[in-house]
Amino acid sequence: MTLDQGLAFGLIGCTVLLFIWGRLPYDLVALLSLVAGVAIGIVPAAKAFDGFADDIVIIVASALLISAAVSRSGVVESLMRPVLPYLRAPGLQVPALAGAVMALSMVTKNIGALAIFMPVALQLGRKTGTSPSQLLMPMSFASLIGGLVTLVGSSTNIIVAKVRTDIVGQPFGMFDFTPVGLGIALVGLAFLALGYRLLPRDRKPGGSGASFSLAAYVTEARLPPGSAQVGATVREIEALGDGDVAVAVVIRERFRRSVPGPDWRLRADDVLLLEGEPEDLERLVARAGLELVEGAAAAGGQVKVAEAVVPADSPLAGVTVANADLRAAHGISLLAVSRSDGGVAGRLANLRLRAGDVVVLRGGGEALSDALTALRLLPLAERSISLGHSRRGYIPIFVLGVAMLLIALHVVPVAMGFFGAAVALLLLRVLTMEEAYETIEWPVIVLLGALIPVSDAVRTTGGTDLVAGWMSGLVQYMPPIGAVAMLLVAAMAVTPFLNNAAAVLVMAPIGASLAGKLGLNPDPFLMAVAVGAACDFLTPIGHQCNTLVMGPGGYRFGDYARLGLPLSLMVVVVGTGLIALFWPL
Repeated sequence: MTLDQGLAFGLIGCTVLLFIWGRLPYDLVALLSLVAGVAIGIVPAAKAFDGFADDIVIIVASALLISAAVSRSGVVESLMRPVLPYLRAPGLQVPALAGAVMALSMVTKNIGALAIFMPVALQLGRKTGTSPSQLLMPMSFASLIGGLVTLVGSSTNIIVAKVRTDIVGQPFGMFDFTPVGLGIALVGLAFLALGYRLLPRDRKPGGSGASFSLAAYVTEARLPPGSAQVGATVREIEALGDGDVAVAVVIRERFRRSVPGPDWRLRADDVLLLEGEPEDLERLVARAGLELVEGAAAAGGQVKVAEAVVPADSPLAGVTVANADLRAAHGISLLAVSRSDGGVAGRLANLRLRAGDVVVLRGGGEALSDALTALRLLPLAERSISLGHSRRGYIPIFVLGVAMLLIALHVVPVAMGFFGAAVALLLLRVLTMEEAYETIEWPVIVLLGALIPVSDAVRTTGGTDLVAGWMSGLVQYMPPIGAVAMLLVAAMAVTPFLNNAAAVLVMAPIGASLAGKLGLNPDPFLMAVAVGAACDFLTPIGHQCNTLVMGPGGYRFGDYARLGLPLSLMVVVVGTGLIALFWPL
């Protein structure tokens, strides 16, 4: 081992340790690694920023923008809505939700696909009594497996395609990953449909799950003077909602606020703060002849209702309902609010909305659709409105389809195809420029741009050939398929410590060098790296999808291995066999 090789391996080792330590943001770790690489002389200063000009950075940034446009279109939720009433038990819920996430992950970023369906799963689980811990981890794992099927399904595939360009002068095509990825996806979905039983059923959401945890909705309704319920008790009013709605607070004479007992008698013009599910609230309001305080119908057109999550970047976050003035600004009304900590006890007009609140909005179909987009709200699946009917709803799907077709037919390079699609969506005003900048995950872009020169230093110093030589010594008595399996396992093993993008940058050149030393085709080895790096099922830290579900599912670190270990073994066996079948050694 030469000095430069030792320095390169030492730098990679220190980078891994900092990733494991977790005290510094991973993008800052990547930047520190780049600076250190230049300082010790293994990364030429003139090439230090070449990674930021690499095609992979453009592809990933463009894919993030397209993914956001697809997730905000509402088409996916509209397609799922007719199926949800039939999903009454985990045995049906897990394969349906995991399959939907998996299918969407094939054409868009996996964390975007997971984020779309997480509120659907939690709301469905709440209605049917299914624990979130049985639904969310299978969905996360399905999103990772789904990303194996196409070039754009996972950033690991894009990086591997780039490495292949450096080796053989030609990248992998859009559907070159499909034979292996689709086979793993189908077997994986079948396993998840049964394997969810390995997960704990008693976990309760916590931590980061607050933003997705749907507490009861709170709405306010007035008891009009002519109502037959004037003089009725709280118990009698609640009985009209079949016991599914609670009268939490009674506001009398505008300012007197009381928590009523069951025998509290109501007067005309009392304002009731009601807690319950939207359909239960609607039933009680209709039966009792109440008037929603914000219940004025939108002028003209069909009135529809939408449920949506308030994200941190929404203009509503941190603003009171009164100051938002939704009716004047957007022609819609806010009917109810759900907050995970139940902190809604006063007039809705005075409530300051927070990120993670779920709101129920009502208005004309077009006005409501436009308001959801303008306010950057994330619509939930169970709602009366169908965003897919808006003119912009299908544009992201169409643009993405055209881009994929042009790339598949080799009309345009991958980077240009996705960059062009992103520009087209901006020109069509599906996303504003401000939204586009907010959509791109800049820490991921920085990580890629900084680590590409560092990982390349391992190759330029001869480090990849050295490791490949060590590995070739280990596999010399194995059949070639054993070498592929070992590389797949190695990529899977380092991913929790490097994250999947960094793991590919390190392992793909090693795989190609190993193939060269063994006199074999490099493609099966690159495929093995792509599969191994994409399939981190053992920890919550190797991929952001696993991290995302940890809080809402109430998972502990060790829970991931319950389902993840047998799934990992299945991927190794099935993946190795399919790679050998479709990519001859």
